Amino acid sequence: MKKIITLLIILLWHSSAVSQDLSFENEGNNLLEHDASNFSPSLPSFEKEKIFSEILPPELAFVFSVDSENPALLVARWEIAEGYYLYRNQFKFTLKGGVLGEPQFPQGIIKDDIKYGQIEVYEHLLEIKLPVQDRKGALTLEISYQGCADKRICYPAIQKTINVPTTPAGEDDLEDEKFLKVDEAFEFSAAFPSPSYLVVRWKIADGYYLYRDKLAFSLQGEGELETPALPPSILEKDPLFGDVHIYKQPLLEITIPLKTEGLQAITLSVDYQGCATAGLCYPPTTKVVNLQLGKSSMMSEQDQLAHLLANANVLYIMMVFFGLGLLLSLTPCVFPMIPILSSIIVGQGEQVTMARAFIMSLVYVLAMAFTYAIAGVLTGLAGDNLQAAFQNPWVLVSFALVFVVLSFSMFGFYELQMPNALQTKLTHFSNRQQGGTLIGVAIMGILSALIVGPCVAAPLVGALMYIAQTGDAVLGGLALFVMSLGMGIPLIIVGISAGHFLPKAGGWMDSVKAVFGVMLLGVAIWMLERIIPGQVIMLLWATLLIVSAVYMGALEKISAGVSGWHKLWKGVGLILLVYGVLLMIGAASGHVNPLQPLHNLSVTHTSNAPASKPAPQFKPIKGVSGLERELAAAQHKRVILDFSADWCISCKEMEHFTFSDARVQEAFADFVLLQADVTPNDEQDKTLYKRFGIFGPPAIMFFDTNGQEQRAYRVVGFMSADDFLQHLKKVIQQ
Repeated sequence: MKKIITLLIILLWHSSAVSQDLSFENEGNNLLEHDASNFSPSLPSFEKEKIFSEILPPELAFVFSVDSENPALLVARWEIAEGYYLYRNQFKFTLKGGVLGEPQFPQGIIKDDIKYGQIEVYEHLLEIKLPVQDRKGALTLEISYQGCADKRICYPAIQKTINVPTTPAGEDDLEDEKFLKVDEAFEFSAAFPSPSYLVVRWKIADGYYLYRDKLAFSLQGEGELETPALPPSILEKDPLFGDVHIYKQPLLEITIPLKTEGLQAITLSVDYQGCATAGLCYPPTTKVVNLQLGKSSMMSEQDQLAHLLANANVLYIMMVFFGLGLLLSLTPCVFPMIPILSSIIVGQGEQVTMARAFIMSLVYVLAMAFTYAIAGVLTGLAGDNLQAAFQNPWVLVSFALVFVVLSFSMFGFYELQMPNALQTKLTHFSNRQQGGTLIGVAIMGILSALIVGPCVAAPLVGALMYIAQTGDAVLGGLALFVMSLGMGIPLIIVGISAGHFLPKAGGWMDSVKAVFGVMLLGVAIWMLERIIPGQVIMLLWATLLIVSAVYMGALEKISAGVSGWHKLWKGVGLILLVYGVLLMIGAASGHVNPLQPLHNLSVTHTSNAPASKPAPQFKPIKGVSGLERELAAAQHKRVILDFSADWCISCKEMEHFTFSDARVQEAFADFVLLQADVTPNDEQDKTLYKRFGIFGPPAIMFFDTNGQEQRAYRVVGFMSADDFLQHLKKVIQQ
């Protein structure tokens, strides 16, 4: 009996009219379409019979169903049997009773088909979303599709007609009651906490979302808005608009930078539109709110300073920024300038007087202050960090070589069997750069401001924000100039002291010059830290200390009758010698922190003091796109974004002294750690700067579980481990 059925199937296969005209809806849906070319000519007839006998009927090969729970979206579903597939390009859809949107196909696979060649197909499970618009009563969906079996047997086109019932009478009213009102679904609020920005918020109910491209912001009357800082969105298929970016987190918060000139009140207009995932879309909504400038519950330090510039009187502003400059003078950014200025004064030898030392120090500080002010104004107006441009390797190497030349002149090395012509040129060059003229001192002050101390701190950022937002270069530049004068007060004191207390002649003078020569070499090494590997820097420090110790007589015997000063000198030399050896051991062990040279050799911490660990690994990101990608992948965890650069000294401080603290690292477990290395200072880095309104590293941003920045908790500049730990606790509690 089985052979007779098989023979009948083969006869039907040879009749093309039957195979083309018969529908699968008739007579059990068990007829197959087959092209004779599908089989190899050498294939035995019994093998062909076996293939036909094993083919499933189409209803079993492609189990079809339709999900119509969402009135605005139909989902056509096929459960495809193993060894079977459907063609991507053979689907056809017709809808009656509504307007059918563009079908949303998933990604298929490419298959080598005997009939069509390389073609996209679907296997296993297939779901096609069919958006429905302008629905009117009952829907009738007509679908046509075609598939094959892996054994080269193809079915003719299959037609299905599905009747989708309308919502029963009276049920529409019940459905409407299930949806919230627009103000309940999207609870809107806005704040004007700072003259530099606005904050708008929506509390989005569960099951609802807002369209990103439907958000619009404008001011009525005075004032001008800049580009809003939109948080990362979700890409989804929408039945009305296709591929759209949406927000559906419980709290959506957007910061909008504001250009304003002392405005105390503004009128903000906000447009938005959202939908419910159950199928209801609200019409566009517009909110107009009157906002008064006022302090928020918490404002970052740089925002507070920008607010101060916008509202306080000039005298008070100058006093505040001068005091902030005095505080900044205690940071490592100013320390390298001390040996530079001191060496300039010491280089004058017997000619230096207290009055001349004061004038030279004042010229140096004024040049530095003018440079800071001009660079700050240009940065605020143009958005490009002028100091960052001077951190190129060739600039740093060139300036470090200048310090080496200056230091060698103080050691008297130019007298050691050098050709007279070369000795004369080096001495002439050295004396000219030491500040023999006030122009030379001023030039050294300018270069020191641009190259030696490009530190970013909250006062600097606050002034730059004010300049960028208001265009008031006069007040902003004046604040930066006064701040720089405050930073320079210790330099003036050191310069006067050098001119007053230096011995005028004798061996002491040579010793003092040698000390400042070593300090200049230290400044050169400190500058090269930005471009040379850490282990090489460790070896350079070790070499400088060991050689200095040898010159101080650390390895010489103490003869009878030497003075106590000589013994003290030798003792200091021994300390430098031991520390230099420890640095060499640390470099050999792979450590790169000169302040903890044997850290890699420590096994356990036995004290109760906080342990120090290697700095945690931050995941590198590049540009705005890289940040948004990582924020989207954070999976509802808080995120820390650290701006860092090789030339940023405060960044290295944060790494060595703050991030390495065991307590801080324990708190880091609640965060995803990201880092933007802005050493290249390229266009992507500058775009990322502008995204947050910052001007350079160090800067640390905090993002909540919805990927929105908590602007009030920004950290700019160095922060100790204890202070940073308390700051992290406040962020976590929000």
